[in-house]
Amino acid sequence: MNVLTHKFTTKHDTAPFSKIKNEDFLPAFTEGIEKAKKEIDDIVNNPEEPTFENTIAAMSYSGEMLERVSSIFFNLHSAETNDEIQKIAQEVSPMLSEFGNDVRLNKDLFERVKAVYNKRDSLELTTEQKTLLEKKYKGFSRNGANLPEDKKNRLREIDKELSKLSLQFGENVLAETHAFQLHITEEKDLSGLPEGTVEAARELAMSLEKEGWVFTLDFPSYMPFVTYADNRELRKEMAIAFGAKGFKRNEFDNQEIVLQIVKLRHERANLLGYKSHADFVLEERMAESPQKVKEFLNDLLLKAKPAAQKEFSELTAFAKETGGPEKLEKWDGAYYSEKLKQKLFNLDDEKLKPYFKLDNVLNGAFTIAGKLYGLQFNEVEDIDKYHKDVTTYEVTDENGNFIAVFYADFFPRKGKRNGAWMTSYKPQYIKNGINERPHVSIVCNFTKPTETKPSLLTFNEVTTLFHEFGHALHGMLANTTYPSLSGTSVYWDFVELPSQVMENWCYEPEALALFARHYKTGEMIPMEYIEKIRESASFMEGMATLRQLSFGLLDMGWHSENPQHINDVKTFEMEQFAPTQLYPDVSENAMSTAFSHIFQGGYSSGYYSYKWAEVLDADAFEYFKEKGIFNKEVATKFRDNILSKGGTEHPMILYKRFRGQEPKPDALLKRAGLL
Repeated sequence: MNVLTHKFTTKHDTAPFSKIKNEDFLPAFTEGIEKAKKEIDDIVNNPEEPTFENTIAAMSYSGEMLERVSSIFFNLHSAETNDEIQKIAQEVSPMLSEFGNDVRLNKDLFERVKAVYNKRDSLELTTEQKTLLEKKYKGFSRNGANLPEDKKNRLREIDKELSKLSLQFGENVLAETHAFQLHITEEKDLSGLPEGTVEAARELAMSLEKEGWVFTLDFPSYMPFVTYADNRELRKEMAIAFGAKGFKRNEFDNQEIVLQIVKLRHERANLLGYKSHADFVLEERMAESPQKVKEFLNDLLLKAKPAAQKEFSELTAFAKETGGPEKLEKWDGAYYSEKLKQKLFNLDDEKLKPYFKLDNVLNGAFTIAGKLYGLQFNEVEDIDKYHKDVTTYEVTDENGNFIAVFYADFFPRKGKRNGAWMTSYKPQYIKNGINERPHVSIVCNFTKPTETKPSLLTFNEVTTLFHEFGHALHGMLANTTYPSLSGTSVYWDFVELPSQVMENWCYEPEALALFARHYKTGEMIPMEYIEKIRESASFMEGMATLRQLSFGLLDMGWHSENPQHINDVKTFEMEQFAPTQLYPDVSENAMSTAFSHIFQGGYSSGYYSYKWAEVLDADAFEYFKEKGIFNKEVATKFRDNILSKGGTEHPMILYKRFRGQEPKPDALLKRAGLL
């Protein structure tokens, strides 16, 4: 029996991971698509006149089985993949993109949607229903429903091709990440490295049956190496390997793929009547247009660049004083920044890590969610998981009502991509009077516990955990009727607000007191450390801002103009980076060939949204600080107007309802020390 094609009989309807076999996926996708097609046919062939219920709502609830199979499969593809899953992904991606197009380019279905849309003003719809209707209508018009047949066919070809290319891009990045190992056999080459990093490298070497120590391009191995290793040549080797992913003219080279993706995206946008891919994407964002995004980024660039240049000169001078190179290279940045930070604040990650045991930090996030939103997290053993490292929780409110299932997956392993993300296995929605609760997951890559130490986090990892947990709260507290408007289904430049705002609690003494305790002695983190964390929060913020802006500008460069004339990835990149460049270029490296956010994830023409959402989050947290960081009234406003509302209304309306006014950039500039 294929469990994926039957209704799950598990607790809270959770995914029965241990019973799913790889060979179940393809037949389940095939059956899911057939089922969804039939549901669409039933809507199209309904002899009754089109209404909101029999057309728009019916579409919103259709394809439920396909959605579940897809979310389970693609989440495993990111967190627990293998050759077989990758092969299936290559097979099902074009099937899904074809099915998506079958729906979006279905003339008779569009006629029904249009009929409801045209009489929208006379229907007594709720705000959420109006949003859904608009979204469904635009889903057709923005995806070619009004095109003549030949152009529709070209659109199908492009979409099929794009889905394959972005998968290939991601698989190449993963292969390149795993292909590199720095194998150290001499102890002197470990000079400067933290004990935990060395221990992890030793354990990895042993598991590979090698002498000495092995370092990889996985973040928990790579970051400490380039930050602390005294051996400059080895830092250089690591940094160049990291920056050369997909740029080595080997079987995993992504240069041609990047050029194909941007050209196809541009052609697709033109087909649909848009000037560029960015124009197409930004129509459905708070930012609205490429011009507005570029103005936003360049305005921040104007404010951050003088600070960044000053910081860079200070860093260069400091490196020289301490016997370092005359000219800083990319592999010197993190190393000397860390040294300077220690000199100025006498604070390094190694001092802080003992106070940030992963379990305590996670419980801290839970406690804060309890204080703000009344949530309780209980770890349970009777929910199936896809890997032994995953922990599962039942989430309830203060009255014991079931709110969500929460999965947490924290450690790197083969078959798991780098980085950190939040995802869901089942959305929240209300159907037939039943409020179906969501299943939400966060996936990170933190240092694994070793024989002698639990998993201890750097402060940066603490904020990462809070960030992803903020996304998770957005998913868990969702309370909307239709699945496609639920949780994180919001405008892309709004989706980072709930995640980024959560990071602010990591800097507050009142919040740190709840979880920052020494893993051996249980003593609370010293007040002076907290002060230094806060002081150092804006350390090198000019350079960090410039770096973020450079990625946003590169993304807009690829997507806001006609890319037909671009034939060399590196040359184009250099032009885009010119206004933000501080370090000399490294000829062996390219950013775009491993820029998964925009070529594999959903951030194309949207990378600016991290900065955009920072303006929102700084402004929102300012409100919390005015009233108290655990103020129930502000928290309730944030939950009711932002977290629970999903994409049911325009984000600016929701934000103003929470804040009473539009966001101002002042709070961000103040926080970043750029004012």
